[in-house]
Amino acid sequence: MFFQVGALAISLFPRRQLAEHAGVPADGPGFGGIKLAHNVREPADVERLLATTEAAGGRITKPAQDAFWGGRTGYFADPDGHLWEVAWNPHFTLGEHGALILP
Repeated sequence: MFFQVGALAISLFPRRQLAEHAGVPADGPGFGGIKLAHNVREPADVERLLATTEAAGGRITKPAQDAFWGGRTGYFADPDGHLWEVAWNPHFTLGEHGALILP
């Protein structure tokens, strides 16, 4: 389920499904049940952003790969342990300044 909130979108997924998609255990330390996402304009941008993040101290939890829903995605944990997804979604539009616009 997705909700448009100004320039952002909020989505709701079951905890176990989200953890599995991110490549992390659903229970125990290191996963608080939420993730942040950064949407990019091109599929190759997923790899580029993950590489930049890893060089800056992020830990890749799931390398970039094609997703079952038709996009490209990868995950990392930032130095504080927060989980992030980097995603290219061919079904979503990004506005001029990067705002996500749901269909």
